Amino acid sequence: MMRTVHAAALGAALVLSQACGLSAAVMDQRAEGTFDRTLNVTGRVDLDVTTGSGRIEVRAGQTDRVEVHGRITASDWSLRGGKLSPEERVKRLQANPPIEQTGNRIRIGRIADEDLRNVSVSYTLVVPAQTTLVSSTGSGSQEISGLRERVEVQTGSGSIRVRDASSDVRASTGSGRIEVFKNGKGDVDVSAGSGSIEISGVHGGLRASTGSGSLQVEGEQTSDWRLSTSSGSIQIQLSGKPAFDLDAASGSGSIDTAYPVTVSGRVSKRELRGPVNGGGPLLHLRTSSGGIRIR
Repeated sequence: MMRTVHAAALGAALVLSQACGLSAAVMDQRAEGTFDRTLNVTGRVDLDVTTGSGRIEVRAGQTDRVEVHGRITASDWSLRGGKLSPEERVKRLQANPPIEQTGNRIRIGRIADEDLRNVSVSYTLVVPAQTTLVSSTGSGSQEISGLRERVEVQTGSGSIRVRDASSDVRASTGSGRIEVFKNGKGDVDVSAGSGSIEISGVHGGLRASTGSGSLQVEGEQTSDWRLSTSSGSIQIQLSGKPAFDLDAASGSGSIDTAYPVTVSGRVSKRELRGPVNGGGPLLHLRTSSGGIRIR
């Protein structure tokens, strides 16, 4: 009887081991590939890029074309794996990349084919500087540089970096760091569920918030600025001839400013309100845990 039990247990363990080995082998199946396309354009481009999982990089290039480089990774995450193998999915996308063009209006990354599930596509795009961009990824970082038109960037999880931007910038991430470096006028609106934010070269309005992380901002305030973090410090470096109405509060931390404030209301170590240099746009600062410093 004992021999029978041991044999059964050994058989079950062998079957389980084989199943696990098969499952691991299936899960490890993956294929990779690339595609390249060049789209001719004239004038300002309206570009929309999306991917469920993958990195997006967009940078300024020649004025008459949009260059698209896609990097595909396909995998099987279950024994069922879908109708197509990873290799077949890669080949299908290589033969027919998700690119739509109507004049100067370009859409990249929209995949409706259910057989192409479990596919990750990362994009590197070289576009005219006069491009309006809307880009999003479920999971992956984004880097945008050199665009002269409005930029809207979103990722569920990943860092965002926008450089040499000359117009309005809007960026949001569920988890990750955000960096925005501007070289022209335009408003900035950024938010992070968790991650630090760094912004420089602002010349316009600003909204910046993070659930957890520090805020570091440099620029010329020509409209209202609203900055908030639940956990982290706020540091501001002002250029030009600052004149603003300060409304700053910290739940746990001090407020330090290099500018004389005509205090209105009560005087408190953790709250400071009043005009600076006669007043002007609102500078609204909030942190639940962290100090505030204005220079």
